Amino acid sequence: MEEKWEGQHEEFMGEALAEARKALALEEVPIGAVLVREGRIVGRGYNLRETQGDPTAHAEIIALREAARLLGTWRLADTTMYVTIEPCPMCAGALVLARVAHLVYGAPDPKGGGVDSLYKIGQDGLLNHTFTVTGGVLEEECAQLLRDFFRRLRA
Repeated sequence: MEEKWEGQHEEFMGEALAEARKALALEEVPIGAVLVREGRIVGRGYNLRETQGDPTAHAEIIALREAARLLGTWRLADTTMYVTIEPCPMCAGALVLARVAHLVYGAPDPKGGGVDSLYKIGQDGLLNHTFTVTGGVLEEECAQLLRDFFRRLRA
């Protein structure tokens, strides 16, 4: 599956960045995600934790929910999740539960990453589903959006 859509990783990550900018406009942590099936976006999301007062309102979860509604099933096999930062353990677990086939992320998260940095959720074979991972797509642009946000927050 990865090889088929590999040429579009930057395009879809650009869509995830557009979602992240929507979060930024709401003064949310700018993280965005899109879920793709057969070259078509079936779910979009951006962080809404503060806006909704919901600790689970992460970009990935919102994109998964939208895709499940659109497709009429929680089984999101043959999909690829694009997200601007490495997913946290909760979101990585949701990717496993939704049966997502592939994850593409922008910037690593050394303090909270659940698929490469701290844990290997979805890759270690300990759960009932695994997915492949590609990191570092548009990494600098994704990381810069977060750095700028937190720099402004601290100022």
